[in-house]
Amino acid sequence: MRNQSLEFKNIKEYLEKGAIVLDVRTEAEYNEGHVKDAIHIVLDELEYEIDQLKEFQKPIITCCRSGARSERAKELLLDENFDVINGGPWQNIENYI
Repeated sequence: MRNQSLEFKNIKEYLEKGAIVLDVRTEAEYNEGHVKDAIHIVLDELEYEIDQLKEFQKPIITCCRSGARSERAKELLLDENFDVINGGPWQNIENYI
């Protein structure tokens, strides 16, 4: 958990680097509220959308409802050599925008 709080501190830094916010929650959760301009890809579909994300050529901040799914998304993206951090709950990122 310590490592995760360190990533939260990097949210501002990543946003300043032009990072995109990737929300991996379900459609219903996303529709209840999300970070403005976030890219929405449900976690179960993420592995099929890797090429779409590579086109941005930007760092990524993953988010979800609690931080668990965004952590899994971060790990998947790290395996694909993305510059990525877990932003945890989407409200964490919202605080910096």
